Amino acid sequence: MPTLEAKNSDFETSLKQIILAMPIAKFYGLRFVSVAPGDVEIEMPYRDDLSFMAGVLQAGPVGTLLDFAAGSSVGTLLPPGWANSTVDVVFKVIAPARGERFVAHGIAVSAGKTLSVAEAKVYAIHQDVATLCAAGMVTMRNFQTT
Repeated sequence: MPTLEAKNSDFETSLKQIILAMPIAKFYGLRFVSVAPGDVEIEMPYRDDLSFMAGVLQAGPVGTLLDFAAGSSVGTLLPPGWANSTVDVVFKVIAPARGERFVAHGIAVSAGKTLSVAEAKVYAIHQDVATLCAAGMVTMRNFQTT
């Protein structure tokens, strides 16, 4: 497997500025847990208003968290002045998203000039026990912002 390297020495700051400025990221209460080239973890708290039944997060927010983690993982590999946007998301719900918080782990699979691909898994954390609740892949379109 080829090694993926960051093309921006300040990739973590750049990524966080882009993602955390998004209204939807603020709405979901996203927080970066770890950021490394091609590897990102993002956390989201449980909220009743995002559930489909008491204590269980609805699939939409789970998919959104997965999308953010996967997209961010390839975002760490972009050159300065570049960003990315989702082209395609495919994810499968594996278990009920029951927890106090959710952690998504995104890993870059390929980082191209125009398109990048990443995978992600979402874990529900309940009483400090992590349960895999979703897994998927995301394709991102890379574009120059400056």
